[in-house]
Amino acid sequence: MSLKPRTIGLLSLGAAMLIGLGYVAFQDDPVPVDLHIIARGPLEVTVNADGVTRVKEIYDIASPITGTALRSPVTEGDPVIAGETVIATVRPAAPVLLDSRTFLQAQASVAEAEAALHVAETDLARAKEEHNLAQSQYERTQTLVARGVASFTRLEDAAQRLAVAQTAVEAAEARIDIARSTLDRAETMLLNPEVNGGADGSCCVEITAPTDGVVLSVVDTSERPVMTGAPLLRVGDPAELEIVADLLSSDAVRLQPGAQAVVERWGGPIPLSATLTRIAPAAETKVSALGIEEQRLDAILDITSPIADRRQLGDGFAVFVRITEWRTDDALLVPLSALFKVNGDWAVFVAVDGVADQRMVSIGRQSAQFAEVTDGLEPGTAVIVHPNDQLTSGGSVVERSALE
Repeated sequence: MSLKPRTIGLLSLGAAMLIGLGYVAFQDDPVPVDLHIIARGPLEVTVNADGVTRVKEIYDIASPITGTALRSPVTEGDPVIAGETVIATVRPAAPVLLDSRTFLQAQASVAEAEAALHVAETDLARAKEEHNLAQSQYERTQTLVARGVASFTRLEDAAQRLAVAQTAVEAAEARIDIARSTLDRAETMLLNPEVNGGADGSCCVEITAPTDGVVLSVVDTSERPVMTGAPLLRVGDPAELEIVADLLSSDAVRLQPGAQAVVERWGGPIPLSATLTRIAPAAETKVSALGIEEQRLDAILDITSPIADRRQLGDGFAVFVRITEWRTDDALLVPLSALFKVNGDWAVFVAVDGVADQRMVSIGRQSAQFAEVTDGLEPGTAVIVHPNDQLTSGGSVVERSALE
């Protein structure tokens, strides 16, 4: 039985449709991907760290004497002027009260000193009388020698006795000074303590500000006893700030003084500029929040932004710094999210006419988001970012934005 041409055509059309449906059914769907076009641009490699601000020149004021620090005349934040503003007042310690035994001993010491003074005064009177006698004898001998009655030897003896008498007078006067000083010292033991000092307050030591600035902290505003060297308060100029950043030693070795930095997360509306001035020469072992021992050291940075941009920034404020290690304005950039390792080397997936193509690349320096491509890619190439396990070289891909 022969088929009609129309029937044959319909059967052929049906078979073609079945074959097409089978091809479509067994063909893999394109993998949706995100693409990034490779281009040249600036690349900056930074060392990031948390830091704390501090005043460059801090003056810790201590008590120069043992006594009582009066209630603080200043409070934290008060402005001070060098050599003018009184920032602390210390009253010397009052003498202690005497018990009965010590009081009697002090009275005996006074009586002893008075007797010694009386003896010294008597010795002085005797020395003066002897001096007067020696003076008279010397003058009389001079007269006799002038008349030729006495010899020059007798005159020399008289002169010697006069000199000895004069020396005795001076020694007696010195002993009186010693006796009076001893008496004064003994009498001070009997003085009653004057807790409030002199009426004009001259007994107290007033400490003035060593520099212009503000009071950063006060140890205690209330009156209290203090020893020599006890801290009273801290003064500094908050306009002169620097930043202390805590760095890993492995990061610090890549930096050089003079490196530029950006200060963020300090609370202001705009980032601040800073310059790395010095790095500590020795590191310390510190334990991180994860319990890992790390070698860390301090890096010091000067804030270079105008004071008008950071008026609210003060001593001890937390900041975040990005210190520039290396920078270029013309690097071929690839997102780090596009890179993956193949046998220890870097590779990317490139989208070419809807097909994924794996390519090996060489990269240089890296920032937090991009890496410098030194070989394997050209500007304008579309790379796949965040490649997943469904991607294979030669597989179909479609840009995710085209599906929306």
